[in-house]
Formats: sequence, structure tokens, C-alpha cells
Amino acid sequence: MNRPPLIAVIGGRRADRALKKEAEEVGRLIARNGGLLVCGGLHGIMESASRGAKNAGGITVGILPQDHTKDANSYIDVPIATGLGIGRNVIIARTADAFIAVGGGYGTLSEIAFGLQMNKPVVGIGTWEIRGIVPAKDAKEAVDKVFELL
Repeated sequence: MNRPPLIAVIGGRRADRALKKEAEEVGRLIARNGGLLVCGGLHGIMESASRGAKNAGGITVGILPQDHTKDANSYIDVPIATGLGIGRNVIIARTADAFIAVGGGYGTLSEIAFGLQMNKPVVGIGTWEIRGIVPAKDAKEAVDKVFELL
């Protein structure tokens, strides 16, 4: 790969403090390992992961469901307004080289499904337990596994 890997961190807008802390550490470790963070650009897990990456000097890309880039969280470097609502999950899946799912609901499940259908690695922390997801106990293990799988 001649460019940094694009790692999508996926998870819900609503998450408990422990999952948000894991997501922030995931973002930090992605940046420290030379990856670019891709996410949905909004709040919750997405914002926590973006904060971690940004604070570690990384680059963050937010693929937004809305029509306006102003809707991105304050840690997004490259906001992409799609106007597609949840349809933007396909764009996240097409863009990413691999995924780390942190918690999440049905939106996260759809991103996981798209990623798996596209034969991309999906590592999960406290997320859906389905065939194809590589489980990880914490941020370090998740990031180590995703880079190994790439």
C-alpha cells in the first residue's frame, strides 16, 4: 500500500463513558501507527475516536449523512457532506481499508455488514457478535489486530 491505511472507526452516537474512552484510545493508536481515521463525522464514538486521532497528530475524515460540512464534530479535518442519511454507511465501507467497531446499534451493524461483504477486516470491541468480526478486548488489541490483518 503506497498510502496510509484508512481505518474506519464505527459506533453509535450514544455510548457510555467506557466505550467512548476505548474509542478515543483507538483513534490515538490509529494515528500513532500511521493510519488515517475515517468515521461518520458526528458525535459519540465517532467524536471520541476523532479526538484521539487528532490529539495524536493524526488526520481525520468524517463522511457525514447531512448536506452541510458544518455538522461535523470539531475534530474532523476533512468533512464530506453526502446528504445521503444512513446511505452514507456504504461510502464509509467503500472508503475504509479496515474497520474497528466500538459498541454500536443497527447503523453500526450495517457498516459491519457492508465491510464484511466487501471482504474487509472488521475488528470489534463490545460490539455485535457475528461471524466475521474479529473480537478484541481493548483498543490496543483492536488496533494491533487491524494492522496485522492489513
